[in-house]
Amino acid sequence: MEVKTSLLDNMIGVGDMVLLEPLSEDSFIENLKKRFDHNEIYTYIGSVVISMNPYKSLPIYTAEKVEEYRNRNFYELSPHIYALADEAYRSLRDQDKDQCILITGESGAGKTEASKFVMSYVAAVCGKGQEVNKVKEQLLQSNPVLEAFGNAKTVRNDNSSRFGKYMDIEFDFKGDPLGGVISNYLLEKSRVVKQPRGERNFHVFYQLLSGASDDMLKKLKLDRDFSKYNYLSLDSATVNGLDDAASFRTVRNAMQIVGFMEDEVQSVLELVAAVLKLGNIEFKPESRVNGFDESRVKDKNDLKEMCELLGIEQSVLERAFSFRTVEAKMEKVSTTLNVAQAYYARDALAKNLYSRLFSWLVNRINESIKAQTKKRKKVMGVLDIYGFEIFEDNSFEQFIINYCNEKLQQIFIELTLREEQEEYVREGIEWTNIEYFNNAIICDLIENNKNGILAMLDEECLRPGTVTDETFLDKLNTVCAEHQHFESRLSKNSKFLTDHSLPHNCFRIQHYAGKVLYRVEGFVDKNNDLLYRDLSQAMYKANHSLIKLLFPEGNPAKVNLKRPPTAGFQFKASVGTLMKNLLTKNPNYIRCIKPNDKKAAHIFTDSLVCHQARYLGLMENVRVRRAGYAFRQAYESCLERYKMLCKQTWPHWRGPAREGVKVLLTDMKVPAEEFAYGRSKIFIRNPRTLFFLEEKRRQCLEDLAALIQKIYRGWKCRTHFLLMKKSQVVVSAWYRRYAQQKKYQNIRCSALVVQSFIRGWKARKLLRELKHKKRCEEAVTTISAYWHGTQARRELKRLKEEAKRKHAIAVIWAYWLGLKVRREYRKFFRANAGKKIYDFTIQRIMQKYFLGLKKTMPSMSPIDKSWPARPYGFLDGTHQELRRAFHLWRCKKYHSQFTEEKKATYEEKLAASELFKDKKALYPSSVGQPFKGDYVEITKNPKYQKLNSLVEDKVLLADVVSKINRANGKGAPRIFLLTKKILVLADQKTGQVKASVPLLDLSSVSVSTQNDGFFALKLKEGAMSAAKGDFLLSSDRLIEIITKLHCTGAASADRNQINIDISDEFLVQFKQDKVCVKFIQGTPKNGNGVSCKRKNNRLLEVSVPSP
Repeated sequence: MEVKTSLLDNMIGVGDMVLLEPLSEDSFIENLKKRFDHNEIYTYIGSVVISMNPYKSLPIYTAEKVEEYRNRNFYELSPHIYALADEAYRSLRDQDKDQCILITGESGAGKTEASKFVMSYVAAVCGKGQEVNKVKEQLLQSNPVLEAFGNAKTVRNDNSSRFGKYMDIEFDFKGDPLGGVISNYLLEKSRVVKQPRGERNFHVFYQLLSGASDDMLKKLKLDRDFSKYNYLSLDSATVNGLDDAASFRTVRNAMQIVGFMEDEVQSVLELVAAVLKLGNIEFKPESRVNGFDESRVKDKNDLKEMCELLGIEQSVLERAFSFRTVEAKMEKVSTTLNVAQAYYARDALAKNLYSRLFSWLVNRINESIKAQTKKRKKVMGVLDIYGFEIFEDNSFEQFIINYCNEKLQQIFIELTLREEQEEYVREGIEWTNIEYFNNAIICDLIENNKNGILAMLDEECLRPGTVTDETFLDKLNTVCAEHQHFESRLSKNSKFLTDHSLPHNCFRIQHYAGKVLYRVEGFVDKNNDLLYRDLSQAMYKANHSLIKLLFPEGNPAKVNLKRPPTAGFQFKASVGTLMKNLLTKNPNYIRCIKPNDKKAAHIFTDSLVCHQARYLGLMENVRVRRAGYAFRQAYESCLERYKMLCKQTWPHWRGPAREGVKVLLTDMKVPAEEFAYGRSKIFIRNPRTLFFLEEKRRQCLEDLAALIQKIYRGWKCRTHFLLMKKSQVVVSAWYRRYAQQKKYQNIRCSALVVQSFIRGWKARKLLRELKHKKRCEEAVTTISAYWHGTQARRELKRLKEEAKRKHAIAVIWAYWLGLKVRREYRKFFRANAGKKIYDFTIQRIMQKYFLGLKKTMPSMSPIDKSWPARPYGFLDGTHQELRRAFHLWRCKKYHSQFTEEKKATYEEKLAASELFKDKKALYPSSVGQPFKGDYVEITKNPKYQKLNSLVEDKVLLADVVSKINRANGKGAPRIFLLTKKILVLADQKTGQVKASVPLLDLSSVSVSTQNDGFFALKLKEGAMSAAKGDFLLSSDRLIEIITKLHCTGAASADRNQINIDISDEFLVQFKQDKVCVKFIQGTPKNGNGVSCKRKNNRLLEVSVPSP
């Protein structure tokens, strides 16, 4: 049986703050510290998770931990972020409830890491599969890209998110991820032009300068030295623990996985380089005739390089930094900019350029990771946004960040109370109203459309006349003076007149987390966020494709004289949309706290943690949760845990679990007012009651452990005794058996010895008799053999003497005959013997020469240059003449075999060699294959009779090819017909014509250099046949098809020759979209050869086996 654990087992401190007794701020902080000292960084407040940043790696995020928390009850194991992630995922998958996970806390508290842990857990527990894994990888790899462009090193955090991020992860009905949508809020773009002391600009600037290659930096006109750029702070350029060069490689790889094209990555890096160059542009004053100063660029080198990067005319941008054009109705007024205004315009352009680039990156990532299906989807949202900020100098950014946290606190209290009330109603428990601080009055002070601070700020920015931060503060003092949460030194409220802690140029708001003092300096400018129209129009004139997308308002044809919305108005609308989105989902909360300001492990600063706990409203959260019943548990789990406390429920309760819990609590004499019975849960009001039950359970477990030990020891001793007794009987039996066996072996051995001696004596006696008999027989045989040998040698001697006499007579007779013949022939031989011998020798040499030449004759190929070696010097002339005659005869025989059809084939082979030799890896395998042309026998096959009748001209080539589908990369078989005027694609099964393209409409053909059969037929823009876009086809006879296309175009006088483009990466037009086809070398899977897969909406990747 599986052993179940609980949140209450082996608990360090209190795992759930709702059970903390007594409850006070000091005990709350002390409990957090106790758990933090034991590396317990997670603590619950009901269903809310408190996460302490340990500033070190802990072994609690392994694959084993994921499996441990998978499909487990929220309170079944010790507190962990995985428990919350699992609860949210299971609710989404099993109960069809959309979820959102809200992660809040101040900078450095670990919000970004918490969101990564949530996403990695969900990715680990959801389904598997090629497409699912691809979606998960893209969702996870979007983080490094956004961190590079949106995170920076601050005094509180080395990897601080300087923007708010909300990601909706979309799932199908099985719980597998389909895609996602990312929303970003309020990028801190002022950091681009200025950073506080001890902080850095955004990571991407340092990563680009550290990790890019020298060639890339040269193309971007950058230098690796940080000190050469005014926008980069030097005191914190290098951060311990951050490898900018490795991070740059990680970001490049992540952008490729997400789906960025190479040209898009290059465009992004060019804009980043342009921002750095923009910061180096400096101005000098130049007096004019009218007495006003005009700004001029000091050193135009950086301006020139920036203009070259973005494709802008230098004079256009230089004028935009010196003049400003104001349009009103039909009038245009051009004014000069002084040096201060020129620097303001430069910084405004840099901030807008980077901010819009960041928004484009988010939209581009959304385009890649969005769900491809339009079916209904389940959604899990993850919100990673700034926490409440209270600095020594608080400005406009802190004001709207704290406004967002006020809205989040409001929705947190509302949803927490609603969740509590719904559970009480669901369980049939009477609901009592809970008193709590409602911060709606603070939200109304900020966002009211008439008298709200944001509304008055917008009104002040839009009104004519002189507008300053002081006039805005005066208006606040007039309208908000009587508000109980607004304080100002200049208001008419007398109680603040003597408050010297409140400066004259500041106002103070009493937020739910405490009072925050805001300095009004910069409120108006930051809310306006103006970019001069001249700069927008200059940017729109750039030849850079991405710049035109970022500055659409610069289009002269679409001039809009309406003032753009303010930053405060945009953020208020975004927050409103976010709140509506969160209200439609089931919320899950993670409150992040940083233990110290030193970013060091094992240090817990009580005052800092207490400050964060206050502005996160953690104590109020505990009080809201404890206002009714502090603890609730399912009847089955409660009975399983405490059944040993009652004799009636131990060891097994046979009835319903609810009745068993009633019997248990009655037997324990727990007061009735301390608990209530719900439909499926028992509700306990006071933590003391729960701890009383836990103490009783601990004592009972000790008694049960002692009883189990006693029974086990008795069983162990009895078992040992019975085993010893059984062993003694077995040993005795074996010994008696051994003794009897030994006695029997001795008797048997003695008998065998006596028997062996008797048998030996008898055998020796018989042997002596046999030996005597054998010697007598051998003596007779020997005497007979010697006699027969003597007789045979005598006969042999006689025969040899007779043979010698006969041989001597034959030899003498032969010699006599020879002597007689030589005497007769000698008189005829002496006259012509020399000439005959010479002729005979020459004849034999020539005969041998011609026979040897016959055997070593070269092949009939005209290109074969070989010829046998000359055997004799006097045959040199003959040898060369024979070689020439043979070559002429061979050429004549070869030429007589040529037909017109074969001649055309060899011309096509020659054209193929010129097109593809040493350019296409597939070419060598096609050299030995003849070009047949008609591979489907279209004229003979009755299936294609109708198709043949539709083609007027002679068919030059007919073959089956595969038409590649852009959606999934799979091929569909098509009949490919080529004539002198058109090419036709038809269905292989029915013969129905799918496409007919005149060769006049064909502009070029693209192929790769690899050993594949893919080729793209590119059509001319505007042609009738180009309505559906280009054709991406695949064929094993690619060389023959393209050669015939090329030769057909070259032979025609009324059209240009078709271009052949050989490259491993080319663009194909599919209707309105351009898709990149990229060829890579890889290992074939499942025995397949070339494979084509869609990586994203704009990329088809063809994997070709390595040679």
